[in-house]
Amino acid sequence: MTRIKRYLTEGRRNILTLAGLFSLSVLLYGCGVYSFTGTSLSPDIKTFTVLNFTMGTAGGPSDLPQRLTEQVKEYFQKNTSLTQLPSGGDLLLEGSITGYDVVAAAPTASDQAGLNRLNVTVQVRFTNAKDETKNFDQSFTYYADFPQDQTLNQNEARLLPTIQENLVQQIFNKSAADW
Repeated sequence: MTRIKRYLTEGRRNILTLAGLFSLSVLLYGCGVYSFTGTSLSPDIKTFTVLNFTMGTAGGPSDLPQRLTEQVKEYFQKNTSLTQLPSGGDLLLEGSITGYDVVAAAPTASDQAGLNRLNVTVQVRFTNAKDETKNFDQSFTYYADFPQDQTLNQNEARLLPTIQENLVQQIFNKSAADW
C-alpha cells in the first residue's frame, strides 16, 4: 500500500512540474521574451516585406530570382508570426543574385578538378524600420559540388534546391534570428 501512495505522490509531483514548465513557456512566448522559432525580433515588429530579387549576373536559370524571393517569403511566414505586406513592412528585404559560377574544386594529383563546384552569391539589403542598428547590406554565398565528368546541366536541378535552402536560412538568421 505504501508503494502505491509513493507512486501516486511522485506522479502528482511530476504532473505539477510539467504544468509549471508549460505555463512558464507560454508566459515567456506570449510576452515576446522568447520565440520558439529562434527569432530575436522586437515585439513591436509586426510586418515584413520582401521585394523581388533580381538577377545581377550572367548564368543561372532565369526564374532563380523569383524562386528565391518566394522561398524567403515562405520561410518568414513559416518561422515568424509577422504579416507579409507588399510594401512598407517593418522589416524590408531586397536582393540581387550577384554570382552564379562553376569553379574547380578538390584538385587531383594531376592538377585536374576532382569535383566542380556551383557557387551562388546573393547580395541582400535588410532594413529594420524599428531599429536601424540592425540594418545590413551583405553578401551570402552557398555552394554544392558535383562530379567533374558531369555537366552543370546534368546537376543543376539537383543542386539548386539545397543551395537556395541554405541561402534562405543564412538570410533569415542574419535578419530575423540575429545569430
